[in-house]
Amino acid sequence: MNDPLISVENVSVSYGDAGALDDFSLDVAQGSLVALVGPSGCGKTTALRVIAGFQHPDEGKVTIHGTVVVGNGKDVPPEKRNVGMVFQEYALFPHISVAENVGYGVRGADRIQRVHDVLKLVGLEHHGSRFPHELSGGEQQRVALARALAPQPDVVLLDEPFSNLDAPQRERMRRELRKILKGAGATAVFVTHDQAEALAIADVIAIMRDGRIVQFGIPDDVYAEPVDPWVARFLGDAILLSGVVQDGHVATILGSIDTRLPAGSHTDVMIRPEWISPRIDPDGRGKVVDREFYGHDQRVEIELPGGERIEALVPTANRMTVGDRVDLEIVDAIVWEKK
Repeated sequence: MNDPLISVENVSVSYGDAGALDDFSLDVAQGSLVALVGPSGCGKTTALRVIAGFQHPDEGKVTIHGTVVVGNGKDVPPEKRNVGMVFQEYALFPHISVAENVGYGVRGADRIQRVHDVLKLVGLEHHGSRFPHELSGGEQQRVALARALAPQPDVVLLDEPFSNLDAPQRERMRRELRKILKGAGATAVFVTHDQAEALAIADVIAIMRDGRIVQFGIPDDVYAEPVDPWVARFLGDAILLSGVVQDGHVATILGSIDTRLPAGSHTDVMIRPEWISPRIDPDGRGKVVDREFYGHDQRVEIELPGGERIEALVPTANRMTVGDRVDLEIVDAIVWEKK
C-alpha cells in the first residue's frame, strides 16, 4: 500500500515479568477500518493504548501521518497526537449536554457548525440539548463517536465499542458504526474480542496471539484461508481433522481431500460447516440427529458411521429433518502440514 497513516514498528511492552506486546508491528492505510481481534490477554488493548499515547512502549516506534509520536527519543503526549478515542464506557460528561460533550475538544469559529455536522452524521442532530442519562446505550455510544470525530482527528481508536450494549443494539450498531466511519472518511482502529464484529465491520483484520499479529488481511481471506488451526478455530466454526497424504489425497472421516503436499506428510485439515453440502439419500452414510432452524439457513448435526458427529450449515431451501439419511459433499477444505 501507499505510505500508511499509522505505522507501528517493533513495539514491545511488558508489565513486570509479563509481556503484553512482543515485537508488534502494524500498518494502517488511510481511510481503512482495522480490527485488532484476539483472546483476552493477547495485547490488543495495549496496542491501542500505545498508538493513543496512554502507554509508553519499552521499545519500538509509532508514526502517525508521517510524524513520529513515540520512538527515536520522542514521546508526543496523547492530546497532541490528533487521535480521537472512544472508550468502552463512553466517558461522557454527565453534567453537560450532548452538544457540549461533542464540542468539548473543538476550537475555532466554526465550532457550532462542526458540532451540528457530526451530530447529523451520527443521526442525533435533534438530541443536542439532551443530557447523557436521557439517552439509550446505543445513542450514548454515537455521542462518544461524534465527540471523537468532531476535532477531525487523523485517526479514531475504539476500545471494545459494543461491550456495554445488549445483543439487538450491538448488531444494529455494527452496521451504523461502519456507515458513520465511512461517511466521515475516517481511519479507524478498533479492538474487539468478538469475531463476528471484526468480520462485519473491518476492511482489514489483524488477529493477535501472545502479543503479536499472527494473520493480517481482508475478512474474506482471513476467514477462508486461516494460516493455522488456531486461527481457524478462533475465527469461526471449524471442523478439524487429521490424516496422512497418499497419492495427492488425505483420507478423513468426511472423505478424501485433495492436497499438493508431498506423500507421507502428516496434516491438519480444516472444513467450515458451510463447506459441507449434505444431500438427502436413503442410502447415505450419515444421519441427521439434530437441527436448528434460523430462517435464512439451518444447522444440522450429522452422525457418521463410526459414531462421530459433525455440523453442517445448510440453506433452508435444502430442507432436512431429524432422521433423514444424507450423503456428504465437501465443497472446500484447507490442508496444513503438521508442525
